Order: sequence, then C-alpha cells, then structure tokens
Amino acid sequence: MDQRQRQVGERAGSATPAADADSPLETALSVVPDDAVTSTEEHLNAPALVVRADRVQAALSALRERAGFDHCACVTGQAYGDRYESIYHLRSYDDPTRELSVVVPTPAVRPEQESAAPVYPTADWHEREAYDLVGIEYDDHPDLRRILLPETWQGHPLDPDFDQTEPQIVTFREHENPLADDRRDGDTMYVNMGPHHPATHGVLRLGVTLDGEYVAAVEPDIGYIHRCEEQLCQQGTYRHQIMPYPDRWDWSGAGLCNEWAYARVAEDLADIEVPEYAQVIRTMSAELSRLLGHFLAVATYALDVVGEFTAVFMYGIEERERVQSILEDLTGQRLMFNYFRLGGVAWDLPDPRAEFFAEIREFLDGLPDRLAEYHDLLTSNEIFQIRTVDTGELSAETVREYGCTGPVARGSGVDYDLRRDDPYGYYPELDWDVVTEDGGDNYARVLVRLREIEESARIIEQCVDLLEEWPEGDRTVQANVPRTLRPDPDTEIYRAVESAKGELGIYVRSDGTDSPARFKIRGPSFSHVSVLEEAARGELVPDLIATIGSLDPIMGDVDR
Repeated sequence: MDQRQRQVGERAGSATPAADADSPLETALSVVPDDAVTSTEEHLNAPALVVRADRVQAALSALRERAGFDHCACVTGQAYGDRYESIYHLRSYDDPTRELSVVVPTPAVRPEQESAAPVYPTADWHEREAYDLVGIEYDDHPDLRRILLPETWQGHPLDPDFDQTEPQIVTFREHENPLADDRRDGDTMYVNMGPHHPATHGVLRLGVTLDGEYVAAVEPDIGYIHRCEEQLCQQGTYRHQIMPYPDRWDWSGAGLCNEWAYARVAEDLADIEVPEYAQVIRTMSAELSRLLGHFLAVATYALDVVGEFTAVFMYGIEERERVQSILEDLTGQRLMFNYFRLGGVAWDLPDPRAEFFAEIREFLDGLPDRLAEYHDLLTSNEIFQIRTVDTGELSAETVREYGCTGPVARGSGVDYDLRRDDPYGYYPELDWDVVTEDGGDNYARVLVRLREIEESARIIEQCVDLLEEWPEGDRTVQANVPRTLRPDPDTEIYRAVESAKGELGIYVRSDGTDSPARFKIRGPSFSHVSVLEEAARGELVPDLIATIGSLDPIMGDVDR
C-alpha cells in the first residue's frame, strides 16, 4: 500500500485530512454530490477530493457554482503503474489561497473519464495535452485530438507502455491533406497564417476562417517548439539541475520570475526558509526581469499595430538594454540568468555596491519622462486608438472561464495578482498597487502593462532603499540547503507565482528520489492563446493581428 492509499480516508469513515468548518475541503464536501466523491487526500498546497471518473462534470459544476472555485488553474495528467490520473487544480479568483485539487483516477486498462471542458472551457486544451502525452481519454470533450505532437505521432510518450524505439515516421498519405477539406462554410475562406509570420509572436500557426474580411473562426496550432521541458526537469535533480530551465520558458527576459516559480515549489516541498535579505534581492531582480518582458511587449506591439520600426519600438529596445545591463552586473547574464538558487540567490550584489545602486537609480529617475513619451507616441496616437479600442474584447467572465491571468485578466477588470493575493517574497512588506483596467480590449491590456512598469519601478526603488541600509553582517544570500533533496514518496504540491505574463504554476509529485516523478508546468500563455478565438471572432483581419499582440503570448511557455 503506497502513501497515497494510506492518506485516503473514506468519506463515510475517518476524515483525512481533517476538515475545519470553513475549510475548502468542508465546503467542497458539502456541495459535491454524495455519489461523486470516493475519498480525500492531502497535497502540500491544498486538500484534494478523489472523484469518480463518470461524475467529473457534476462534481466540478458544484464546486464552481456553489463553492466559488471559478479558476481552473491547471490540469495535470499522469500515469502510475496501476492507474492513470487527472488532477484539476482549482482556485478562486477572489482568493487564490482557497485551493482544492480534484483527483480523477482511471484504470490502467482503459483510462477514460468525463471531460471538464463543459464546466471549465480552459480544460479543453489542458485535457487535449493530457490525452496527447499521457493517453487519457475524455468523454464529451469538444475536440479530443493531439495538441503538442503531430497527429501522425504513434502512441503517447508519457504512457508507461510507450515504446521509445518505435519510429515516428508514417506514410505520406497519413499526413493532413489541406485540399481534402478546405473547411469552407458557404462563402468563407480558409487562410493559413504562420507558423513563420512575424505577427504570430513566435512559432505559432493559425488556421483562420474568413467571411469576407471578417474572422469567422480561429484555430491555433501549437507545439512547433515543444522541447519536452517537463521531462527534462523530471530527469534533473531538485538541488542543482532544474533551475536553468525556467529561463527558457520566457525569452522576453522575464525568466527570473520563472525561476522563482520553481524555487517556490521546491522550497515548499523541502521546507526551506529563504533568508529575508535574499527575499529582497529576489523581489528586486524579479521586477527588473518583469520590466524586460513588459518593454518587449509594448515595443513589439507598436510594430504590430503601427507598423515598421517605430520610435516606440526603438525606445522600448533601448530601455531593455539598460535593464539588461543592470541584470548582467547582478547575474552575469543578459537573458538566461540562472541566478536563483533553492534557499536564496547565487551570490550577493556586485561590488562596488554604491555604483550598482547608482546605476539602478539613474534608470528609475528617467523612467517617468520616458513613459510619458510612450503615452504621447502610442496610447495618445489616434491611429493606435482606432486599431485597439473596442477590438479584441474579452469580458471578465470569459477571462475566468479560460483561466486567463496577468495583464490579460487585469485588462478586463479581474483584480487578480499572486504577488498580493498569494503572497511570497518581500512583496507584502512593500507599498505598491495592482493595476486593472475595465475596457477588456486591446487598448486596456496595453495600458495595464505601461502602468505596471510604473509599479515595478516603485517596488525596485523600495528594494534598493532597503538593500543600501542592510547591515553587512546580516547579508545572508542563501539558506543552508542539503546537497541532495529527497522528499517523501507521493508528496504532491502545486505552487505558482505572478510572472510577466500571468500565473506560472508548477505541480510536482515526488517518488522518494532526488528527481521529480512528475513535473507539470502551467504556462500563462497556454490559456491566453486558447482564448484567442473568443477575442477575435467577428472582427477584421487587422484586428486579429492586434489581438494576438495584446495577449503577448510567449510560445516557450505554451509549447514547453
């Protein structure tokens, strides 16, 4: 009997884990149909319900409508020796610390369960990924087919029975023939956009159905740069070999936020407490990294909407160069930083410290005037406003249904930021505001990013003030972490941080060794690309280009 089975307490018997009157578990048990739940479990971040495979929709509907779990943050598919499992990581947009996991086990002989997509539309893509990589079948799924791997792939690579020696080459006739069905509906036209198109922000292909000049449907085709990042992390050790990978999930420069996502989940898994001084350094460096992501988003958006090499693009790249120089002095790298370590950071601030602080303050002092120029050239530009106001609209309800976070959610008035709502680092000790806009359109999302640059600058300035006065004898940059980490078998945890794009979460299940048994990455851009059709349907072709850019997807955290 494994630890998972020992942790399970039958609902009719002992309550494992213990449920307080107002706990998420007690609330969940009170609303979910009695015949849906078979047992409970305890994950490090949240309690879990084990739900029957044929009662998934009933259980999730009750949790969403009656218990307030309106945010399906992630879906993890995994295979054990005797069963398969889908885990729905549920949260509340109003309070992301209210967490609940819904575990759906299925037999190894025929892993099949109800789909959650009718309840949480964001589960559509997540379940397609679980089907593609693990092999779990989802009944009533609106479009169950591969999403990261080509349709011609043989088998499911995370299935224990997957034959890695089997060739993936298939005959030509098995490939998709674009002329066999041109997807016309009346007078519509099917147009292929990408994957090598500058307006798709990476290697993204869109199958666009046009009704005249209007977008009737958009089908994103992802997976072109799928690099098995989760499996690479599963082959690495917690202590030393995983941390370099998160930078590669966001090549906009916001990789330090991604490093924090792994640091947070691993430190909670191993019960590591980070020194306060290191927390301040992490907070400052993460916000500098966030600036890189936002400057690139705004600069390239000017290219998307205004065209050619505009002044905003050149100014944005110039600002990025200044921030990259600061981060190079701190980390030794300009993009792939690898600066965080479990328990803190790799090393202290560069010497002489006074010169380093002066470089940061010089950048911050000139930032307000430069942001005013951005607004003059971009947000006050009549052409820019025509292209972005009332285009690419996403309601707050749609944002929640598709699991959108970050500037995409906050641009629709959804006041959700994990730095404040699920506090970590030194953020709770600092004075700053969460930025929201109510427009829900392309214009609102740009305003959010520009205003967030101001808030990041406020955070950085306060961190510099603290670091300048920090006593030399108390400058501990890293906790005393064992050389080898081996969490208890079947320990499970999901943790997330607020990256430049939104909620970046990681689920880890340990097996008692020094490497994870399952490492699942929840990239924010994955959900944002999935909502593209909702934002672009019924609009003109140029609006589609503007909408893609306003979502600011990074294909590294989509494809992984």
